[in-house]
Order: sequence, then structure tokens, then C-alpha cells
Amino acid sequence: MLVWIGFISLIGVFLALDLGVFNKDPHKISTKEALRWTALWVSMSLLFSIFIYYAYENNWFGIGKTIGLHSTGWDAAITYLTGYIVEQSLSLDNVFVIAVIFSYFHIPMKYQHRVLFWGIIGALFFRGLMIGAGAILVQQFDWIMYLFGLILLWTAYKMLKSDDEQIHPENNPVVLQLRKILPVTKSIRREHFFVKWKGRTIAMTPLFVALVVVETTDIMFAFDSIPAIFSITKDPFIVFTSNIFAILGLRSLYFVLASMLDKFQYVKYSLVIILTFVGIKMLVFHPLHIVLPEWVSLAFIVLVLGSGIFFSMWKDKQE
Repeated sequence: MLVWIGFISLIGVFLALDLGVFNKDPHKISTKEALRWTALWVSMSLLFSIFIYYAYENNWFGIGKTIGLHSTGWDAAITYLTGYIVEQSLSLDNVFVIAVIFSYFHIPMKYQHRVLFWGIIGALFFRGLMIGAGAILVQQFDWIMYLFGLILLWTAYKMLKSDDEQIHPENNPVVLQLRKILPVTKSIRREHFFVKWKGRTIAMTPLFVALVVVETTDIMFAFDSIPAIFSITKDPFIVFTSNIFAILGLRSLYFVLASMLDKFQYVKYSLVIILTFVGIKMLVFHPLHIVLPEWVSLAFIVLVLGSGIFFSMWKDKQE
């Protein structure tokens, strides 16, 4: 229990420093600044893999015995990195949706960081609940792995056939219900989520409405991404930590990629292949008790994702 509390507290300190110190005043996040933050989060994620190695190798704090599943340090570190890369790559699709949401609600660049920050806080909470529920289901019901595999294959199919213009933030059911309870201001009121309406009534600002849409969208993405991480490992500690570090890097990644998403046209097909791969692992490899070495899965995922990025950049250069 102390390990879980310690990890969550560490993440809380990082987020408090982020909003309370480094981004205390609303401002437009430049690409250069976003790159620095992205490099920081990626470095921290990689450094944590070193902790995973030694913790599982030496059973620090009961990790690998009473916490998580028994594993060698090498296998645990590779599994963590594989899960982290899968979750980070799947978040690329989420980045595009966030860009559409901000564009629809006309959220100024200097306030987008605030929306994403609180969106990350909500995502950490809901992902934690979903991962906990998923871990219990996986331990109790072996057939749940087949259901997860079908979800991943269906997600791959939807992604392959998806049309970006089908995204309609104004039809979000949660927002429609909120509008029946509270009025919404017509314009942004600085960084505020709620303001006084006609002197007494509380009203939502478009900033809060955008936050709700971002949050509910992330929950929908979680239904696709969490089965993907459980296809890699059933270890709840590795599932949770790799997922959280991927989420933490999503915000800075958004500011890096939002203006360049149209240049990564082949990454979508890489994600389809990755989802299909992990889905087949669940539906075919699992019942046949075929176990791929962890480094093989990691190498395959990195190769497919790297190929999508390379061909996208090559195509963009040719055009």
C-alpha cells in the first residue's frame, strides 16, 4: 500500500509544481517550451523503468511479491516500456480530438494548458478506477481476455474506417445534460470555469464545457487503450504506472503535435496494426499458451510506429 501511496504522491508533487510554479500564469505554450516539457516527461518515464528493473529484481517494498506479479527485473522493465509506448502511441489519436474540441469552442492558446491540466487530473482518477476494475476482472475471469481482444480488433477496424469529420463536440451527452442544469456564457471569462450569471446564478464558461468534453472523450479512449495494456501484462502495478506516465506526457505532446497532425497521415495505419497485433495476442496466442518474449513485442511495436512516422515525413517531404 505504501508503494501505491508513494507513487501517487510523487505524481501529485509533479502536477503541483507544474500548475503552481512553472505554469502559474496563463500563457501561450510555444513549441520550444512544449518540446522541453515532452523531453522531461519522457526522461522521467524512462528513468522510472530503471526503478522498475531494480524493484522487481530485488523485490523492493514487496514489489514482485505482494505487489504486482512475480517477474525478473529485465522482463518487468521491458513490459513497462512496451506498455508505455503502446499507451503513448494510442494517445496520438486523442491529440487530434483535443485539437478539434479546442477549435470548436474557440479556446485561446493561453488557456488550453489549464483545461488540459485539469483534464489530466480527471483522467488519472478515472483511469485508476478502470485499471483497478480491469485487474480484478482479469484475475477472476479468464474469458475477459477474449473480450478485450475483440474490443481491440473492433477499435482497429473503427480507426481504419474513421472519418475525422464525424467528431461533434456539441452532441456530447454529458454537456447536453449540464446545459439543462446551468447556463453557459457566450464568451471566455479569462481562466475561469464558472462565473456569476446576472448577479447570483452560477454559469459555466466555454472553458469548463471544453474540459467536460475532453474528459468524457478520454474516458471513451480509455475503453480502447486499457484492454491494450492488459494484453501486454496482467501486472496491475506496471499497468497503472505505464498508463499514468503516458497520460502525463499527453499534454505537452499535444502542444508539440497539434499543428503538425496532418503531416502524420500514416501513423494512423501504424496504430491499426499495433491494435490488431495485441488483439490477436489475446484471441490466438493466449488460448494456445504461446508466449512471445517481451522484447519481441516491444521491438515490433517500435518498428511499426517508427515506420508510420518515417513514411509520413517522407510523404510530406515529397509533396
